[in-house]
Amino acid sequence: MNVEDAARGRYSCRAFLADKPVDRKTVEELLNIAATAPSGGNLQPWHVIALSGPPLAALIDDVKAQVGDLPRGEGSEYRIYPQDLKQPYFDRRHKCGEDLYATIGVGREDKPGRMKQFRRNIELFSAPVGLFVYLDRQMQPGQWSDAGMFIQTLMLAASARGLATCGQEFWAMWHKSVARYTDPSEDWMLFCGIALGVPDPEAPINSLKTDRAPVSEFARFEGF
Repeated sequence: MNVEDAARGRYSCRAFLADKPVDRKTVEELLNIAATAPSGGNLQPWHVIALSGPPLAALIDDVKAQVGDLPRGEGSEYRIYPQDLKQPYFDRRHKCGEDLYATIGVGREDKPGRMKQFRRNIELFSAPVGLFVYLDRQMQPGQWSDAGMFIQTLMLAASARGLATCGQEFWAMWHKSVARYTDPSEDWMLFCGIALGVPDPEAPINSLKTDRAPVSEFARFEGF
């Protein structure tokens, strides 16, 4: 699979085959490829802790036991979305949510149905591997963008191997609980989790391909 095919084929998978494990060697190979991503000054600011098996199951059980009392989590250490999100970004986010729930027949007024699906984040959508991406608190927006390139490279590498991923900023809202299982440095901040596994091809929710703005909407060309 070439890079273009991997990029066009990548999507946020929200239904994995729980009985299809991903071994440590494969995860290490994907991280090796991701580490080729560029970073300013070659800082390589990312840190990753991979969980699978009993440690991941324990984290899932821990958060499930708390979510009734903390429906919005423990609170993230950074603002995931801007306050008062303006257009066109607000509409894009809203449509993404509506399109997602439409794939599983959950309407706008079905709050229990929406909450049930949202809480599937806790299970990493049945993925067998959870990757937790940290950044040193000293890092600035430039290094956060470097981490984005690292994550995208990882996702493309997974796609090229027939695997799927889902970036989960959800886990930033549970950073204290995650830390009990990842034991990160005190200097690190949890950016996101990434669910990794074999996608379920029969799951309707995996049919979603979110809209993308045309080039004419986000780019200008001068001097060509």
